[in-house]
Amino acid sequence: MTSKNSATLAIRQLKRSDLVAQEIKRLITEKNLSPGDRLPRESELQAQFQVSKGTIREALKALEVQGLVTISTGPSGGGTIAEVPLDRTLQFMQNYLFFQEVTIDDIYTVRQMLEPELAAGAVPHLTEADFEALEHSISCCDPTQSQEDLLTQRREDVNFHDILAAANPNPFLRFTCELINEMIRQLIVFGNRTPQTEHRRFGEANAQFHREIVRSARARDAEGVRVLMQRHMQDAASSVKRMKGRIQGRLILDADTLRRPRAAPAAAKRPRKLAVGAP
Repeated sequence: MTSKNSATLAIRQLKRSDLVAQEIKRLITEKNLSPGDRLPRESELQAQFQVSKGTIREALKALEVQGLVTISTGPSGGGTIAEVPLDRTLQFMQNYLFFQEVTIDDIYTVRQMLEPELAAGAVPHLTEADFEALEHSISCCDPTQSQEDLLTQRREDVNFHDILAAANPNPFLRFTCELINEMIRQLIVFGNRTPQTEHRRFGEANAQFHREIVRSARARDAEGVRVLMQRHMQDAASSVKRMKGRIQGRLILDADTLRRPRAAPAAAKRPRKLAVGAP
C-alpha cells in the first residue's frame, strides 16, 4: 500500500534541477511559447526560481536532452524552444520497447488499424501540392518507372504515407503513424536471400495501390480511400512476411546511427542485409 510518507519521499528524491525543469515546462505552457521563442535568460530564471546558476544549467541541459530546447552560449546565450524531432521520439520509444519482443506482425497489426483512418481523414484536406507530391512519390517508388536504387524506392513507399499523414488534422493519429513509418524506414531489414524479383513485385503492387488511393482521394471519396488502404496494408503485411522481413536487433539502436549507410568491407564474407522501408 502506498502511504503518504512514501509519496512524499518520492517527491523529495527528485533532484532540484528536475523540479526546475518541470517548472520551466510549466512556464512554456503558461506563456504559450512556440518553437523558436526564447526562454528568459539564465540570470532571470535563477532569480525567478531562487536556485544556483548550476541548477538552472542542469535543468536546461535535461530539457535539451529531451529535445524541448536548444542551448546557445555567450553573453546572449540561453534556451530556445525547439520542436521535438521524430528521430528523438523514436529513440525514446526504442528504449521503452527494449525488453519487449516487438515483431513485424505487431507493427503491421497496428498499421492495418490506423493507416486506413489516417488516409480517409486526410482526404478533405489534400491540396493540389499534396497530390503532386503523392504522384511524384509514386513515380520514384514504382520499379517500372524509377531509376532509383532499391533502397530509395522502398523508402519512397513510406514517404507516400508520410504525405498523407501530414494532411490529416488529427495530431495524435498523425504522430503515431509517422512514428511507425519511421520505425519501418529505419528498422526493417530483408536478408539478401530475398530475390530481386520479389522486391520488384512488392514495389509494383505498392505503386498500384498508391495510384488507386490518389485517384479516389482526388474524387474526395474518403470511404473509397479507407477501403483501398485496408487492402494495401493487408497486402503489404503478407508481402513483408513472405519476404522474411524482420526488425534488426533490439529496439535500442540509435536512430541517427541507423540513418547512416552501413557499407560492409569488401572482404567481409557475412551476408549483406538490405535495410529498407516497407509500406
